[in-house]
Amino acid sequence: MSSNIEMSQEGKKACAEALAKVLGDTYVLYLKTHAFHWNVEGRSFRTLHEMFEEQYRDLWESTDEIAERIRALGEYAPGSYAKFQSLASIKDNEGVPSSDEMLRELISDNEATVRTIRSAIATAEEHGDEASIDLLTGRLSTLEKQIWMMKSILK
Repeated sequence: MSSNIEMSQEGKKACAEALAKVLGDTYVLYLKTHAFHWNVEGRSFRTLHEMFEEQYRDLWESTDEIAERIRALGEYAPGSYAKFQSLASIKDNEGVPSSDEMLRELISDNEATVRTIRSAIATAEEHGDEASIDLLTGRLSTLEKQIWMMKSILK
């Protein structure tokens, strides 16, 4: 039974697919940020170790919010690392780069995730999905602040 206040099934599916891409980026970024937290070294160790922890904790919490929004739209959330990798626009780093390179890579990955979020917002706007827009706008603000902070450290 549906009402005339609901989004169309096609709209829900499109929004859920866009959110799945955001979830893929977020999950891969979470894992990378957590690994960099464990392995960072150098003059800025303490600062970066603490910042990366704040970031990976935020990313982890957001994965649940994004996945639950996908479920609220009536679709199943991706749940395997292989699926997250296939959805993500960012890639793993199995190495241990220098602390400056970690920052550069995380800046680039956060910027890629911002682009994915902006695309998902456009999809949600097209289909009148205000709840997803609200969720995504919050994520956008958080990531843009993190990008600014990381860029400030590299100056």
